[in-house]
Amino acid sequence: MKPGRLGVYLTAAATAFGVVLIPQPVSAATDCTYTHSGLVPLNDLGTGTYNGLTGGLYPNGSNVRPTAHTTAGVNIAQNQVLPRNASGQVDLVNGKVVLISIGMSNTTQEFQKFIATSKAYANLNGKLVMVDGAQGGKDASAWANPVDTTWSVLASRLSSAGVTPAQVQAMWLKEQYIGDNLGAFPQGAQNLRNSLATISRNARAKYPNLALGYVASRIYTYNPARSAGAYQQGFAVKKLIQDQINGASDLTYGPGGVAPWLSWGPYMWADGLGADGVAGGAPGRSDGLEWACSDLESDGVHPSATGEQKVANLVLNQLSTDPTSAPWFNK
Repeated sequence: MKPGRLGVYLTAAATAFGVVLIPQPVSAATDCTYTHSGLVPLNDLGTGTYNGLTGGLYPNGSNVRPTAHTTAGVNIAQNQVLPRNASGQVDLVNGKVVLISIGMSNTTQEFQKFIATSKAYANLNGKLVMVDGAQGGKDASAWANPVDTTWSVLASRLSSAGVTPAQVQAMWLKEQYIGDNLGAFPQGAQNLRNSLATISRNARAKYPNLALGYVASRIYTYNPARSAGAYQQGFAVKKLIQDQINGASDLTYGPGGVAPWLSWGPYMWADGLGADGVAGGAPGRSDGLEWACSDLESDGVHPSATGEQKVANLVLNQLSTDPTSAPWFNK
């Protein structure tokens, strides 16, 4: 996890930049021969298990979001995520819908590329403002602290973008513990789930109109020492979303709730280049997604320009087509 990335904000009319320059350490842990780990992506694992935990993105090994949860999200998207003025009141003429990112260095790299990619998306809602709040070196433990400086930096970025906390209504969250160090599994994944839940509650407390949250997984890493932790992070996200679906009291949403409605944003882990280690051969997962060594920087962990673009495309596809986000993301 790198410290010091650029903060980027986008409106339909202009882009502003907040710059923090911090020396970036370099890790030489890349192993480009590590083309697959043998681990099974959650969406391919299904009802199978990994160290006793069932796969799938949603409960019971399913990759289909439960109908009731989708219906709730669509209702929120259509009736609550609306252009708002600086005071948070609905203003369909001059108001804004603000989408923020929360996370670490990978998150800010990927979200900035997503913002840039969205500029070319012809159907982008002109009232949507995207503010990159993610910060290098700030792992899940930092964001779980409501008085950590991460939150004041994000507040400053909102101000620089010309929007207010009351206009924040959607969140893209991608987090992990520093070094992909979850500790013993599955307790480590449970601990990260708890941190992600705390971050979601912190965000809801600071942004009272925050209604929807999309939580992303890590991508593949060509750093073998961090491979298991990057993979296991997906189980933490799965548990977070599953617990909300099952009515967990620390993840209630809607009026009087303590967190935003949550869903995948999206699941992006695939097993490298697949079992044959050849690009375009046996895929890294059944839908064809692969991660090449060239998609990672020299540390094997942070996305390169091609990796950033791949993530940006995945996020753009999700937010522009998911029925819980399309109503406010598209024109």
